[in-house]
Amino acid sequence: MNKTDKLSLKIGIIGGGQLGKMMILEAKKMGYYVAILDPTEKCPAHSIADFHIVADFDNQEKIRELSEMSDVITYEFEHIDFKALKLLEEKGKKVYPTPTSLEVIQNKYTQKQLLKQRNIPVPDFCKVSSTDEIKEYGEKEGYPLILKTCTGGYDGKGNAVIKNKNEVENAFHILGNGKIILMVEKFLDFEKEISVLACRGIDGVTAIYPVGENIHRDSILHETIVPAFIDDQTMKQAMELANAVMNIFDGIGMFCVEMFVTKDGGVLINEVAPRPHNSGHYTIEGCVTSQFEQHIRAITGLPLGRTTLLRPTVMINLLGAEGFQGDATVTGAEEALQLDGVKLHVYGKQKTAPKRKMGHITVTAETVSEARRLAKEAYEKIKIISEV
Repeated sequence: MNKTDKLSLKIGIIGGGQLGKMMILEAKKMGYYVAILDPTEKCPAHSIADFHIVADFDNQEKIRELSEMSDVITYEFEHIDFKALKLLEEKGKKVYPTPTSLEVIQNKYTQKQLLKQRNIPVPDFCKVSSTDEIKEYGEKEGYPLILKTCTGGYDGKGNAVIKNKNEVENAFHILGNGKIILMVEKFLDFEKEISVLACRGIDGVTAIYPVGENIHRDSILHETIVPAFIDDQTMKQAMELANAVMNIFDGIGMFCVEMFVTKDGGVLINEVAPRPHNSGHYTIEGCVTSQFEQHIRAITGLPLGRTTLLRPTVMINLLGAEGFQGDATVTGAEEALQLDGVKLHVYGKQKTAPKRKMGHITVTAETVSEARRLAKEAYEKIKIISEV
């Protein structure tokens, strides 16, 4: 395949949410044809996709239809039937990140098991199937601890903090009474949460992004600060771990490696996501090559772009306001955009709901403190509500 041919590839994306939309925006700059599969007729990516297959994500017939009109398949979230993707791969379709890496990563237990086997530092964990096993772990390792569903969880969903043995029964009940595979993890009194974006091309070349510091509210990412407030040694360790993770999973495309910085300066891997990530939105304005452009470059075989941070950057998520549910309306945008350096991204979701991710703002500035100040001021002006 020559360089011209690579630009004529047709891309299929499973998922038409904000991540899919932002992938398409970058793909279109290079002239790619992009088809999507998403069950929501007017999903965020619908208006800019060349073709939209309206179907559930587990509809294997429609996934096959998407593959027939695509040269390469990718996805915007990891909760997909990897078996369906493996079938496509067996028929000669290119699927990135690979179904094999997805199979391991989408199960938090198998993900951490592989990382531990490869000597990657992770919090202590154990698979459990009963309240007795949870209590046994608690007696051994101490409370508090975290009970997690091994599959399907995101933004704090599928997690339950257990402060003492009296809370075990309720947590087990909330997470399905054993009907879903569970794992328990030692609770870390960490210093801060960070993440590192990494991308690997088809040729094996890897690009690592600057370390971002993440602040969560109610288990949902609120703010990402780049560069992170960590020392040089911790930064180097985090970037080396991200590179090691990419080699372990033989990843192609964008990955995000979420990490904990412990109070003694150590770094532990929390989770790996095989896709562009919410904490990487800062790269659109903050880096030479955004995570979305990088992902498109990687899966189509183009050379990876530079990951250099242009200026200190802060990203804040915009969630649906409490007390509002229905047709989405953005208020305060004009006031926020009067502030220097503020960039507003509205995803185009028709319906808002409390704590639903509806958009984000990004600010670049001369210093991190100035970027944070402006981002906070802009954030306080914008509300996403619904008409009463």
